[in-house]
Amino acid sequence: MEKKDPAATAEQVSDMMMPGQVFRGTRLHVPSELYKGLDRIANHVAGRYQGRSGQVSDLQKEADQIVAGSLKLRYESDTKLKEHVGRLQALFRRQGRGHEAYLTEAMTILAEISYRTIGLRPYPVQIMGAMSLYRGFLIELATGEGKSLTACFPAILAGWTKRPCHIITANEYLAGRDADEMKPFYAFCNVSVGSVDNGMETMDRRVAYQNDVVYTTSKEILADFLRDRLKMGSCHHPARRIIKLMQTKGNQGREELVMRGLDTAIIDEADSVLIDEAVTPLIISHPMGNALLEEACMKAGTIAGTLHASVDYTIDRKHREISFTRSGREKIESLAGSLPGIWSSNIRREELIIQALTAREFYHRDKQYVVEEGKVVIVDEFTGRLMPNRTWRQGLHQAVEIKEGLEISDPSETLARLSFQRFFRFFRKLSGMTGTAKESASEFWHIYSLPVINIPTHKPCIRKQEPDKVFSTHDKKLAAVIDEVVKVHETGRPVLVGTRNIKVSDKLASLLTERGLPFQLLNALKHKEEAEIVAAAGQQGCRDGRSSCYCNRET
Repeated sequence: MEKKDPAATAEQVSDMMMPGQVFRGTRLHVPSELYKGLDRIANHVAGRYQGRSGQVSDLQKEADQIVAGSLKLRYESDTKLKEHVGRLQALFRRQGRGHEAYLTEAMTILAEISYRTIGLRPYPVQIMGAMSLYRGFLIELATGEGKSLTACFPAILAGWTKRPCHIITANEYLAGRDADEMKPFYAFCNVSVGSVDNGMETMDRRVAYQNDVVYTTSKEILADFLRDRLKMGSCHHPARRIIKLMQTKGNQGREELVMRGLDTAIIDEADSVLIDEAVTPLIISHPMGNALLEEACMKAGTIAGTLHASVDYTIDRKHREISFTRSGREKIESLAGSLPGIWSSNIRREELIIQALTAREFYHRDKQYVVEEGKVVIVDEFTGRLMPNRTWRQGLHQAVEIKEGLEISDPSETLARLSFQRFFRFFRKLSGMTGTAKESASEFWHIYSLPVINIPTHKPCIRKQEPDKVFSTHDKKLAAVIDEVVKVHETGRPVLVGTRNIKVSDKLASLLTERGLPFQLLNALKHKEEAEIVAAAGQQGCRDGRSSCYCNRET
């Protein structure tokens, strides 16, 4: 059988599409309804049993056996290992009865190949994590224990089935880095690997998704999924799509989809993706000129500028809500009562003015957004990263632009939207990794049917958890942070400081400068220097004596 070139162009890929491929690329795993009442209680008990701690000792025995077995393969030739890979690949490709019995042998072979190709011999705890991921668990694996290598083992087994396997990373930098660094490992095992990032064109994305294993982020894969569903139109059902393709002349319409389906997903930082951002919908939209709405937003901003907090409206900062007082409603009535169109409705005009007030009270420059080249660029509040070409909905983006005195952009029309929670339930096989999972174990099981298992560290943890310190003012807290940085810096150890927003990061940077302390600043405005800064971070006296590394949010 002729092997498909993973680097084939999109047109060549579309020519090779068979009905079976179309079916797998269109079909979705239909998630069951969430349990309620007594069923939920029974399901909770089942989840506790699935994630019982007694399994760790059994995993430990399996992992020790696999590591010991891999050491015996040190003198096997590459040719012999290739033969083993080919035999095991055929077994896992067919997914026949009893193929799971070869899991231990497969892991043993992969452990030796890992050392030969990328110089990393997995520790038993990494093998324990890999076995758990393959079996559909969400593993709690401490930071620094080697999640990147751990994910490769179940990904290769999934790649052998030739069904799509996606590894979801925390950011695009990690997706590209892991795909490149682990490529020799995958290649030896006859598995192609690629990555997808925000800057890729449609053609490049289509080719990248043809790989057996694809590294990407949650936002990129969900956006590509929604765009593909829009292209399908009414032909979401596999049979309908096959009939449509049979009726299409030539290659027209055959290369339109970017992805080749959903099957297996391995999620890094799963608590962030599956819990923190789970109910946040990702929206596909396109700009649509609306002169009437733009004019209304301008007038709403003008009216909002005449209103005063606590007099005309009240602010609920906990729930981010604004409510008008009686005097506020009377003032709005007097200012907007004579305006035509959408201003004739009390509810609609209050909505417009609330958006303008929301932009003023809750959305602040260098925190929720930055201004670059005369445009408002949203900052991801979970990661501190810029999200170019994305806008807020329902006139909020225009309200922020008016507040900043910028040219108003066209409002967007929503074409498709889907939450991360619902999307990841479409995968037939789901697993994940995180450093903190036990706190949300019941949610992982109830929503995603993911039992949580704690993988021990390779060596005993010697980190000391210091008690929290509370200060009466923000300035006193910043001063204490600077004092601690100076204290640690004098010992020659690197320091990493995280803040909640860009403004505070700049404030701390100025305080460090006043104390004459060298540092590296990493935030949403410095994202281009991220790779260089991260590469040098953590080293004693890194980069011209700079042993303190300072950043906003995550590195």
